[in-house]
Amino acid sequence: MSTRSLRYRIACEAARLLAAHRESDFFGAKRAAARAICGGWARAGDLPTDLEIREALQRLVPVETLEEGASDSSERYAAFWSLLEPLESIHQPRDSHPEGDVLYHSLQVYELIRLQRPYDVDLQLAALLHDVGKGIDPADHVAAGLAVLGGLISERTAWLIEHHLEARRRREGTLGVRAARRLRNHECYEELDLLCECDRDGRVPGAMVPELDEALEAIHKLEESMGELS
Repeated sequence: MSTRSLRYRIACEAARLLAAHRESDFFGAKRAAARAICGGWARAGDLPTDLEIREALQRLVPVETLEEGASDSSERYAAFWSLLEPLESIHQPRDSHPEGDVLYHSLQVYELIRLQRPYDVDLQLAALLHDVGKGIDPADHVAAGLAVLGGLISERTAWLIEHHLEARRRREGTLGVRAARRLRNHECYEELDLLCECDRDGRVPGAMVPELDEALEAIHKLEESMGELS
């Protein structure tokens, strides 16, 4: 088997393990995939890069989570649930996240956004899904999240997720002048800044939040009702 073919097979197997939540990070998935395919340790040159695994994830998740006719919204929301539910077991540093696990934080951010933008489906999904990549690659959770979400979200939701850390850096004064100007000039900058604010405020121990199923059902119903009005 050629090195290229082997790297591809290991990347696909690593992506499958991550999508099934049998591994929680790229390094562990890559190691387990290499053992499964090679029967032991593979050479360093045979191992795929994180980018190759992300690309495999992007191909894999829509295929595994969506049936024929990928626009079916109920299948999309089932995919969201499968990506969000494992975040309950991922705990964050207490100094920056005293509220606890990633799912609880995400639900807090969603609830804060819902109260301020009750009819903005894209923004509510961005709030709920902005940290979904922490269940895949905590070292670069934004890129990992966008890769696994693939075509399940709108371009606007993807843009909000992609730039929420830059918005935080802009608030902290650590983002470059040109990058900050690009954000401010974007048509969705107001919503991005609100997402950043709610991301900061959604870290309260004991805060009241909906259950994950309730949050997803509410967004799903809102999306359907907005579609009927358009």
